Amino acid sequence: MTKLPQNPIIFNYIENKEYSIQPIRWLLKPISVWPVRDSSIAEKILSVVLLIACILLITGTLVPCALAILLDETRDVEMKIRDFGPLSNWVLASLKYISLLAHVGDIHRCIKHIETDWRAVTKFEEQEVMLRSARIGRFIAIFSATFMHSGVFSYGILRGMTLSESAVEGDNVTVRPLPFPFYDQILDTTKSPMYEIVFAIQCLSTFVVNSVAVGTCSLTAVFVMHACGQLKILISLLDNLIDERNEKIDSSQPKFGIIVEQHLKILSFVSHIEKITNVVCLVEIAGCSLQMCLLGYYCILDWNQDAKEGIVAYVIILISVTFNIFIFCYIGEILSEQCVQVGETAYMTNWYLLPGNNALGLLLIILKSSIVVKITAGKMIELSLSTFGSVIKSALAYLNILRTLITY
Repeated sequence: MTKLPQNPIIFNYIENKEYSIQPIRWLLKPISVWPVRDSSIAEKILSVVLLIACILLITGTLVPCALAILLDETRDVEMKIRDFGPLSNWVLASLKYISLLAHVGDIHRCIKHIETDWRAVTKFEEQEVMLRSARIGRFIAIFSATFMHSGVFSYGILRGMTLSESAVEGDNVTVRPLPFPFYDQILDTTKSPMYEIVFAIQCLSTFVVNSVAVGTCSLTAVFVMHACGQLKILISLLDNLIDERNEKIDSSQPKFGIIVEQHLKILSFVSHIEKITNVVCLVEIAGCSLQMCLLGYYCILDWNQDAKEGIVAYVIILISVTFNIFIFCYIGEILSEQCVQVGETAYMTNWYLLPGNNALGLLLIILKSSIVVKITAGKMIELSLSTFGSVIKSALAYLNILRTLITY
């Protein structure tokens, strides 16, 4: 009795691609960073409208905050230092937003590259490796979004609650608090509906700024984890390049060509990631050092003033900022390790069994892998776990300097 042929495994590359990039689409579309080159006219118009709205919202909080710090004489030094934290966050977010907008084309190319990789999957093992990497990228994106949004919004809410305790009443007018400083000479926020309008603008602006920070982290994580998945498949191909049980080793010739092509595609993909993120990562490292310093100082002030609500808010956002820079450094570390492992695997193969000059081609792969692929900050600072330690040390050093200057 003949056996019926088994059904071949069907690889749904569209569904797998959506699984990989879905979190960054959710985060980047509201801030108009998602590529719309292949979209309909309606989606392109919506993207332009969202871009204008995001710019107005960021400006609507950034400019009044800066004016309040510089021109409001009623604010003492301590209050201005507290207000400088949100101002610096908005300035850094604006720089990252501009950088992302300048590289929408590179983001589009990376997404197309991911689609091509999923379309090329022909083995169940390769699909599992890529899904495992995509799962890690999704987790980082979703966890970062949840943590960062909850952290910054809790900061704004608790800060407003703390300020409301010191609300001044006079002439039957109650000063209602805003989450972030606002220069009163622009609008009179003591009256309705101006207060409600400014409050809504600051809340929406907070969402945009958070989305820029989270979108940057998630974009880097998803792209880098996809590259790591491709490198793992490449390592598997190198392991299976030579079958010692097969005497017909001439069959390694097509395998070798596939390996070289795969290696070059991955390096090209990583170069696009580096192009997208190098300026963003530089801003992130500088910003995180500054923000951790300020948040630590705010915690010390509230501890001395016995303001427990403020400490809770600052600690939440401090953990969010620390987690954000840790993710950048961690994914940079594992990408470098995976690239080095490609060269080590090529070196450990039984290259002496390769026919003709194939061993020389393998040597080229080893030499190419010896140049460690890195995600850098401004092409100056390598993102690694040692860099994360340096950022923490820098933040603590700046905190000690700030305490010394303010105390004396």
